[in-house]
Amino acid sequence: MVPTRTLGLFFSVPCEIELSSFSIHGSHKNSRSLLENPWHNATFEGAGFVRLFLPTNAENQDFFSDNWIRECMELWDSIPNCQFWISQWTAVMARVVKNYKFINWECFLTTLFTKFLNMFEVPVASGNGSYPFSVDVPRNTRFLFSNKTVTPAKAIAKSIVYLLKPGSLAQEHFEKLVNLLEQYYHPSNGGRWTYSLERFLFYLVITFQKRLQREQQNTDNDNQAELYLGKLERSAFVNVLLRLIDRGQYSKNEHLSDTVAAATSILSYVEPSLVLPLLASRFRMALETMTATHQLKTAVMSVAFAGRSLFFTSLSSGSVKPVEIGGADDTFVDLLMISLSNALLGMDANDPPKTLATMQLIGSIFSNMAILDDNTDELSFMPMIRFSEWLDEFFCRLFSLLLHLEPSSVLSEGLHSSATSGTFLVEDGPYYFCMLEILLGRLSKQLYNQALKKISKFVRTNILPGAIAEVGLLCCACVHSNPEEAVVHLVEPILSSVLSSLNGTPVTGFGGRGILDPSVSTKAKPILSPALETAIDYQLKILSVAISYGGSALLRYKDQFKEAIVSAFDSPSWKVNGAGDHLLRSLLGSLVLYYPMDQYKCTLNHPAATALEGWISTKDYSDEALKAPKWHIPSDAEVQFANELLILHFQSALDDLLRICQTKIHTDPGNEKDHLKVTLLRIDSCLQGVLSCLPDFRPPSRNGTIEDSSYPSFLIAGATGSSVGSTQLREKAAEVIHSACKYLLEEKSDDSILLILIIRIMDALGNYGSLEYDEWSNHRQAWKLESAAIIEPPINFIVSSHSKGKRRPRWALIDKADMHSTWRSSQSSYHLFRTSGNFSPPDHVILLMDDLLNLSLHNYESVRMLAGKSLLKIMKRWPSLISKCVLSLSENLRKPNSPDHAVLGSCAVLSTQTVLKHLTTDPKAFASFLLAILLSSHHESLKAQKAINELFVKYNIYFAGVSKSIFRTMDNHKDIPDFGDLVSQIGSMSFDSTGLHWRYNLMANRVLLLLAMACENDPNFSPKILRETAGHFLKNLKSQLPQTRILAISALNTLLKDSPYKMSADDQPLFSRNSQENVKSSLEGALQEIFQEDGFFNETLNSLSHVHIITDTDSASSRGNHGNSSFQSLADKSITRFYFDFSASWPRTPSWISLLGSDTFYSNFARIFKRLIQECGMPVLLALKSTLEEFANAKERSKQCVAAEAFAGVLHSDVNGLLEEWDSWMMVQLQHIILSQSVESIPEWAACIRYAVTGKGKHGTRVPLLRQQILNCLLAPLPPTVTTTVVAKRYAFISAALIELSPQKMPVPEIQLHNKLLDELLGNMCHSSAQVREAIGVTLSVLCSNIRLHVSCSQDHSNERGKTDIDNQLKEENWVQLLTERASEVVVNIQNSSLSDVLDISTDINTKNGCQNADSQDDVKWMETLFHFIISTLKSGRSSYLLDVIVGLLYPVISLQETSNKDLSTLAKAAFELLKWRIISEPHLKKAVSVIFSSANDPNWRTRSATLTYLRTFMFRHTFILSKGDKPKIWKTVEKLLQDSQVEVREHAAAVLAGLMKGGDEDLARDFRERAYIEANSIQRRRKTRNKNSGHSVASVHGVVLALAASVLSVPYDMPSWLPDHVTLLARFGGEPSPVKSTVTKAVAEFRRTHADTWNVQKDSFTEEQLEVLADTTSSSSYFA
Repeated sequence: MVPTRTLGLFFSVPCEIELSSFSIHGSHKNSRSLLENPWHNATFEGAGFVRLFLPTNAENQDFFSDNWIRECMELWDSIPNCQFWISQWTAVMARVVKNYKFINWECFLTTLFTKFLNMFEVPVASGNGSYPFSVDVPRNTRFLFSNKTVTPAKAIAKSIVYLLKPGSLAQEHFEKLVNLLEQYYHPSNGGRWTYSLERFLFYLVITFQKRLQREQQNTDNDNQAELYLGKLERSAFVNVLLRLIDRGQYSKNEHLSDTVAAATSILSYVEPSLVLPLLASRFRMALETMTATHQLKTAVMSVAFAGRSLFFTSLSSGSVKPVEIGGADDTFVDLLMISLSNALLGMDANDPPKTLATMQLIGSIFSNMAILDDNTDELSFMPMIRFSEWLDEFFCRLFSLLLHLEPSSVLSEGLHSSATSGTFLVEDGPYYFCMLEILLGRLSKQLYNQALKKISKFVRTNILPGAIAEVGLLCCACVHSNPEEAVVHLVEPILSSVLSSLNGTPVTGFGGRGILDPSVSTKAKPILSPALETAIDYQLKILSVAISYGGSALLRYKDQFKEAIVSAFDSPSWKVNGAGDHLLRSLLGSLVLYYPMDQYKCTLNHPAATALEGWISTKDYSDEALKAPKWHIPSDAEVQFANELLILHFQSALDDLLRICQTKIHTDPGNEKDHLKVTLLRIDSCLQGVLSCLPDFRPPSRNGTIEDSSYPSFLIAGATGSSVGSTQLREKAAEVIHSACKYLLEEKSDDSILLILIIRIMDALGNYGSLEYDEWSNHRQAWKLESAAIIEPPINFIVSSHSKGKRRPRWALIDKADMHSTWRSSQSSYHLFRTSGNFSPPDHVILLMDDLLNLSLHNYESVRMLAGKSLLKIMKRWPSLISKCVLSLSENLRKPNSPDHAVLGSCAVLSTQTVLKHLTTDPKAFASFLLAILLSSHHESLKAQKAINELFVKYNIYFAGVSKSIFRTMDNHKDIPDFGDLVSQIGSMSFDSTGLHWRYNLMANRVLLLLAMACENDPNFSPKILRETAGHFLKNLKSQLPQTRILAISALNTLLKDSPYKMSADDQPLFSRNSQENVKSSLEGALQEIFQEDGFFNETLNSLSHVHIITDTDSASSRGNHGNSSFQSLADKSITRFYFDFSASWPRTPSWISLLGSDTFYSNFARIFKRLIQECGMPVLLALKSTLEEFANAKERSKQCVAAEAFAGVLHSDVNGLLEEWDSWMMVQLQHIILSQSVESIPEWAACIRYAVTGKGKHGTRVPLLRQQILNCLLAPLPPTVTTTVVAKRYAFISAALIELSPQKMPVPEIQLHNKLLDELLGNMCHSSAQVREAIGVTLSVLCSNIRLHVSCSQDHSNERGKTDIDNQLKEENWVQLLTERASEVVVNIQNSSLSDVLDISTDINTKNGCQNADSQDDVKWMETLFHFIISTLKSGRSSYLLDVIVGLLYPVISLQETSNKDLSTLAKAAFELLKWRIISEPHLKKAVSVIFSSANDPNWRTRSATLTYLRTFMFRHTFILSKGDKPKIWKTVEKLLQDSQVEVREHAAAVLAGLMKGGDEDLARDFRERAYIEANSIQRRRKTRNKNSGHSVASVHGVVLALAASVLSVPYDMPSWLPDHVTLLARFGGEPSPVKSTVTKAVAEFRRTHADTWNVQKDSFTEEQLEVLADTTSSSSYFA
């Protein structure tokens, strides 16, 4: 818990936020807040830290007041178009809403819901579906704080659910929100927004469930019970969600349809009376439209997920009765029975998704039922179905499915051919096996026998090599359910069949029957016929899967199994040998492992419905309720049988192997290979079967003895099965395998199958428990797919039983327990040797590790990879072995004659995280590793070089410093190189002159930097090493190698830390040259010597200029990132770029001015020059001056780029003596840059100025020394003769500088400068050059927003007399009045001149370019500048402070969309697009509405049409905050336009009204609909009684028909009761002349299209007569027949 007093502190700790605005006592903004300047990147960090650290526990509730929320809302509004900002504040609000119910949220609801709605970037009308220009956040900030680029759906859902309470308006607002969003859930309205909408629905349901659960648990002891959701609130909320569910159920987006099914399941436990009828009707509809198979799949899945709630509603005594739901008693039982019957039809080999959904349904239904039997009374609720008949039909369908399955991949013939052939039934999820297990586990004895006979017959009579796994799992489920019966009827027949097939086949004698006669094997190799081979392989593999859970029932067929396995290994077919391997492995596992036996039997009936199984929540654990599963504990007979098998196939195979390797009994190498293969396969099979039941090696303790009782306390209890064999057997195996490996590497090193087999054996021998771990991790993936069908939520209102956690069927929990047991056994002794230093690795493990080390360098990649993985496991378990491996592998890199594969293998092992982590603590391995990499340049092959390069890059990524122990050890041990010597040795390699390949030179430099940094804080090495290293990198700036130069920049930025010559904040106004004479940097001497060399800076700047590669495609994103130059490959970039360099990225304010172009200004370069000057003082400046002047005046852009960077560093350095230098030469230089004609380097010089005036400190509020001088220089008037390019350039420079100021803390001179510049800009708005006008517009937007922010902050901290006068002058805001008044005059002038242009053209075409007066030209120019101002304000994220101005300029933007001046219209349209996304908050909304009213009545029809376009999005965005009086007025205004004289306006108004009815207010929509119908009806009646022309104008009739069409199109997918009458009446106008006729035709065609999917059902709402009328109107009359 965080006590209240720490709240003030917590804001200042992480990011120096002193948020007094968030302080406990609610005081005003007395201290400077990090969140004060919304246009500085520190603000984003501030929001991130608030989200991270804001405590909302009970102790702090006094801190959260209405005022605090209000301030948060204001802050939230201050940056309107930034995804990161929105995400942070939404999350903060959600947390506060959830935890503080006492806050009165009602006054904030409209604002919150407006924000929620607008966060979903959906296309309104035909607009764009994403924000046109979003403010970007620095990469580091995005990385550090939780930030998703999509809508924060989780936080929105959380806020909405916790805002609900009895009597609150939140429910009403939520309904309105859903009204507006539901259309985007429809399958035909998918898009990039579907993902966030799907997440929104998901989190709404999950959060709702969590809230209900919490409330049910706290009912008794909570004093806030009156705020809990009651029956009414619950049903209202569920009702609204059902609309989204209804829309999204058949979405083409799989995630959405799955979420909908899961949501239906959860909600059906809360409000079954609402959810289940919808589910039932949807399922029936899907059955009727069988053509849309994706619908059927989703419908089946929904029933599967809601199966349990359907059962409860039908059966339980205390539940809501179906009668109350409006159906007969058996409504839902019928639904379940229909779904079960149809499930049989759903099993189709050609439709995998539907088949799997069907199996999930069967599994779900039977998981609920306690037992399946025809005779019990409990199941009388299912009169429709006889299970014996259903079962027969089910197996018929299942067998047919299995017969028609096609394997998804070609069966592999190699070593890894598994028992699973892998069709979709096995590979696409666990549903198939689960269904069979549940079904066969729940059957009564009689039905089980019936099923067993059918399965037995099917298995005996069919051989299906394409469905081995599927048939095997079918048999396995049978055996698991009842081993005694199934073994007799299933296993025995297959076993007999296998033995008879194998009987009489040729044998090799490799299977372990006895001594082999080598003379026999020289004859021709016997073979099996392909058909026989396939049959035997199939039967053995099925058998191996079937007996997995056989246990003691298998003992009676002991001899047959032995015979079958030996015969399989004796077979000449490798395929049959592999099948024998599966059988032996499975048999051993079945005998010795622990596993549950009665997992799928029902032991607990539900108290409220005895026919159902009671499910269990592990959080509500109680001994009485839970009957422990019956585990398979191996009997003595089973253990004995397993030991016999081990003697037969493990011990004797080891003897065989030793004999083959030592005595070379075979003369034929082919026979020898086959014998080795089978022998190794037998050994591997035994090890894979017994897992960790074969005891592990005993580790010797450090004193060399093996003690039984010396195990440390760190022990995880767990065993996978009964112990078989002995430690000696494992040790013997390790010795034999060691000698076999030696033999194979000498004699058979090109045989990958043998080597892979031996590696697998070594892995099983050396890595005790790893096989169990693999099994556990594979199984864990399946849990992630856990289906909603087997989860009963914690809240269950059907039978009013709530639990602490989710309930699951007993079998699912047993499954988890079994897997947990497997995990425990894998970990049981894994940590013993990592947590205690008392043990050293057993000798046998060291033997195996040496072999694996050799194999990991093998020339076959597959062998290398497998050996590497196994070696890694050994190293993880025995860290003391890593050092030996590193030294051995490093040697391979250094040796000149190492083959390629040895280098590749070494790199693969060395690049693992385990090894790289170890290097930080092991001095000898560390030195060896680094030198090995740097001395490996002699390897010529590209593969080897690439591997070494990747290894080095990985080392960079994982580099975590150097342990201090390394410094100490290197001093004390003679055999370990001294750290200083190591650094010197590497330093000497990193000069260009050494002749190393450039990449190695680069690596050496990089290592040097890493080591220098590592020892930076170590007193023994620091000064000497740092001096040498810094000097070295300074020299490298002029290196001939481009990558080395870039790395030198990274290095100097890191190493130059001291700033003895930099002025402190106090010294800024007056300073003395000698004030800091005594302080010297430790690096100064070394550096001074280097940069005072003749021509040093000339060479350096020249070298650095080559890094700037200027291309046409340079994008703004490369700014500040020196790694994007195109000469760098990805691997080189990762070496040169310093990882996670979290120094504040520059620029420190968002970049959005497109006018500045894309620069190649690298702030890292500027920072070096700045740091160098701060480190060494004025000598650097004097040495740099002449070179800088020369480069600034150079013709080449790349030289100007580097000059701009150096100049920026100089200007921002703030050292003693800088002001004198400014006066002597820098000011002249800057003036020269401003006046130069060169155009292409403008972006770099603008960035230079921006860098030079950037505020100091984290918050950017400390003013740099030269800022005022630079600004004055920029504001100095230009000579009258300069070109427009120079004028535009000056304004671009000014805007770049103004962005970096901190408006809330501007000193008096800066405020005066703003005032002066404002007058200049307002006077120049009619400039003749378009380029200059754009620059003025952009600068004006920055300037005005700065002034506004300053004024808003100034009342809090302004006591200076002079400042107050200026502030008062600013507050008058004459510029706002000037802009808005002039704009309204100019609009009229432009419209008039546009009109006269049209008239001129029509009268005399020759006067087209005639006498347009200068005034109208000026008006157009002024307006263009104004549009640039609006666009720039909206793009920049600064519009919150200029919203009143923007609203005042709304009319020009709307009315100038279409004028004779194309440029002006283009700008107006661009501003219009941005405006459509802007939410106008309360104080300015009234003004905006009045502008809309006046524009809607504008004489120009194009303006009226543009107003309607704006209205569509305006109403959508502001629907929550518009006042009750304004909405009807807006409706009336649009209605009036239905009668407009211009046909385009009328049609547009109808489209707007249709949109308003979709998401608007229901009362207004109903009123409009009824009036439209009455009016249309009266016209239709009058038409019948009188002649056609009954006094109505075409426009008025058209308006009435459009109103009717709008009503029809407002419900595109539903069929409300009023729609048939409306659409029929509309169709009756089909005989009217155009444009009425075309409107009717289009509207009816659109109605047809949107209702096509469900027309079969919906047409029942129409009468015969109505259908005929519709048929007459539509072209394809048969459609409505």
